[in-house]
Amino acid sequence: MLIMKKITHIIFTVIVLTIIAPNLFAGNDERAGEAGASELLFNPWAASSGFGNANVASIQGLEGIFLNVAGTAFTDKTQLGFTYTDYLSGAGIGINSFAFSQHVGESGSLSGSVVAYNFGDIAKTTTEQPDGDGSFFSPAYTNITIAYAREFSNSIYGGVAIKVINESISNVKANGVAIDAGIQYIAGENDQLKFGIAMQNVGPTMRFKGDGVSFQGMTPNGTIQTLEYREREFELPSLIRIGASYDFFISEGNVVQLATAFTSNSFTKDNIHLGLQYSFMEYLQVRGGFIAEKGILNENTSTTVFSGPTGGLSVMIPLSKESGSKLAFDYSYRATEAFNGVHSIGARIIL
Repeated sequence: MLIMKKITHIIFTVIVLTIIAPNLFAGNDERAGEAGASELLFNPWAASSGFGNANVASIQGLEGIFLNVAGTAFTDKTQLGFTYTDYLSGAGIGINSFAFSQHVGESGSLSGSVVAYNFGDIAKTTTEQPDGDGSFFSPAYTNITIAYAREFSNSIYGGVAIKVINESISNVKANGVAIDAGIQYIAGENDQLKFGIAMQNVGPTMRFKGDGVSFQGMTPNGTIQTLEYREREFELPSLIRIGASYDFFISEGNVVQLATAFTSNSFTKDNIHLGLQYSFMEYLQVRGGFIAEKGILNENTSTTVFSGPTGGLSVMIPLSKESGSKLAFDYSYRATEAFNGVHSIGARIIL
């Protein structure tokens, strides 16, 4: 009976991979710039970003709300997390991220997150005053996500998430909704082999509205009227992630995880992710990764500011031996061609 159950799980995984695989290379770099809400592609969390986003199959806990929502199903009780990201250090862009994950029912979890971008004060310029008119504006990007995931069996986990997207300045704004879904499959005597699939940012088009898309113009008869530009709708940057990982048990308390993933982007180049993580007991994790895409190693053909390498670590401090609760501090660095890289630092409370 146990053998038949494992065979069934393997067949299920193969079928899913077979259905999705033919569409994996749908990324079209010629469509770059046609989608909006590009902030949805950026990982605001420290632990998984230091892994190079390679742990699509193995991510567990609240950070799964970004990379693979199925991973939030592994929440035992309660998790709270906050991360601050210095995006393109030196550019003055900050990202604040907060998330929670709560175990509900017998095998489910409810999660939520808020990601807010801070671009600072930007000087207003016009064609008459290209150096600025003395006033400033502050763009506001905010993404709110609510997710539910559950354990369907000892090997299969799945989840869905709904995102609310808001982009605005003082006189124009755009709102949208997107859906994520993900599956994780675990195999092996010690759960060392993992597979994961995630679909993200699927939703209707968005369009900017507000006073900022109108202007005053003169009609042929000499009267002045307020006219409005026809704003074009833009699509969301939908994508599919597929990944696998394997845990190597070196000795008691010493585990090395090798992970790989592939991201098929609808509007930009596809990505290949490689990651390696060393874990010592439940106290320390050191990780590194590389995100590759076509032309990234050549500065003349690269179309991304990121150069590929990532790295980071997590330090866990036990709070209670009886309950297993702990406090975790995470840090990650992502190398870039310009500026001084991307630094993320965060803290998680795991109860």
